[in-house]
Amino acid sequence: MDERERSTDGEIYSAEVSAAVPAGFSADRKSWVSIVPASFLRSVAYPALLLAVVLVGVAALWRQWDPAWVSPLFLLGTIAYLALLERLIPYDRTWHPGKDEWRWYGIYFLLTMAGSGLAQLLVALAVGLISPAEPVLHLGVEVPGALLAGSFVSYLVHRLGHRNALLWRLHGVHHVPEKVNVANNGVNHVLDIVLAQSLVQLTLALVGFSRPAVLVVGLFVAAQGYFVHANIDVRIGPLNHLLASPEQHRLHHSTDLSEAGHYGSDLSCWDRLFGTFTWRPGREPAAVGLHDPATFPGTGDILAALLHPWRRRPAPGPGPG
Repeated sequence: MDERERSTDGEIYSAEVSAAVPAGFSADRKSWVSIVPASFLRSVAYPALLLAVVLVGVAALWRQWDPAWVSPLFLLGTIAYLALLERLIPYDRTWHPGKDEWRWYGIYFLLTMAGSGLAQLLVALAVGLISPAEPVLHLGVEVPGALLAGSFVSYLVHRLGHRNALLWRLHGVHHVPEKVNVANNGVNHVLDIVLAQSLVQLTLALVGFSRPAVLVVGLFVAAQGYFVHANIDVRIGPLNHLLASPEQHRLHHSTDLSEAGHYGSDLSCWDRLFGTFTWRPGREPAAVGLHDPATFPGTGDILAALLHPWRRRPAPGPGPG
């Protein structure tokens, strides 16, 4: 059976999950683990994630929770949720990480978190001095405004990371893996993360969005960032013209540069506006990864990847898209 093929009755049976069930379980007792209504999971997976963003955001504002622990805990919960879905409704089972890959991805994830922390440290003073503690406008106005402003800057930085040869030597590290999944969303050059997140956060601070608005937007952006990278068979239909999705982001990682647009990781409206929207129903990449794999070290060569921007050789051409 093809790796992406599904059973005709709309259910999936995962041999990997079944193997994890302790010996001695009867078929009836383990049926709830091994047999999952795939159509149901596909339909509720994304709404459930968006609902979690809303509920956590409202609770954090109402209870005045500290963003310093709300954001990372929500991120870890999002990763765990999507990693489970990758096993239950995978887009491509061959994209599951192997043992070595889990080790490499873990190191990259820690580096990405360090880069995020450094970015926050660099803008903390500006945010503390400029961003109001309480909303100036109603949060119903501030949150969409902050989302649009932040996503626009993120889109520009991401697109420039593909078009500028020097910045591509940083961002291209993320495109080395020949599969797209939750685990390798953290495969990044640490300076790429520092640059992108610093510019987004500085923009939000300088515009004057309040800390509550930035917190809520941050939860949505974190959820979207991992959702679009998830190896899950979920389609969002017409919402693709407003929100980013795994369908679009797999095309972004395509080795075929003619279809590798989609620089928005949260909203897709900027791709629509600036002509980098290539998705259409049923369109899938034949392969993902680098157009020219020889231009970057392999994912397992972590030190070489971190030193890659300073290698004494001509910079490679722009990456996918």
